Amino acid sequence: MSDKKGVIYILTNPSFPEYVKIGYADDIDKRLKQLNRSECIPFAFRVYATYEVSSRLSDLKIHSIIDKLNPNLRSVESFNGKQRIREFYAMSPEDAYSILEAIAEIHNCADKLKLAQPDEEEQKAEETAKDIDTESIERAANFSFSKCQIPIGAKIEFCDNPSITAIVVSEKKVEYNGETMYLTALAKLLTGVKYAIAGPRYFKYKGEFLNDIRHRLGV
Repeated sequence: MSDKKGVIYILTNPSFPEYVKIGYADDIDKRLKQLNRSECIPFAFRVYATYEVSSRLSDLKIHSIIDKLNPNLRSVESFNGKQRIREFYAMSPEDAYSILEAIAEIHNCADKLKLAQPDEEEQKAEETAKDIDTESIERAANFSFSKCQIPIGAKIEFCDNPSITAIVVSEKKVEYNGETMYLTALAKLLTGVKYAIAGPRYFKYKGEFLNDIRHRLGV
């Protein structure tokens, strides 16, 4: 185990406000850059709070505490027969912070816990995300492949992994692993999220996001 100091972080993202990400990083700025590379995330992760620690496994202890308090908070899914357990928790950042705050007080390390203040740009992003999510979910209900000039039998790709594909089988449905489902249902399956999302945001046709195709064609 390394003695190098790092931080346990609480990250938030306007793209999925119902979740927080809790993990460990030697370099929080570097970790943010890694997370924010994905094209599938409309908005960037931002730091809500950090807690300085000297053990790389400290975040696992935090995970264990939360899992014991409520095992249903963690994002867990089965994909291709394998279980994927993630660092995302269905809880407010305030509740996550309270857990770290209690641990810091018990260890007399309150000075190691820092609550980040969102800058003006981050505040605007959160407000924009709320408006966009409402609009996108409403528009997703009206999405159809034919309006976007995508024919039956066309192959679409999941944005995070182009090797994951689905075949268009109707106006609104695709076939994936032998199962027919709506685009949004497949997006939820592949991302592991439980809240309402707009499926066209997460797939590409011929290298272009379905959402971008719809906007380009004005449909």
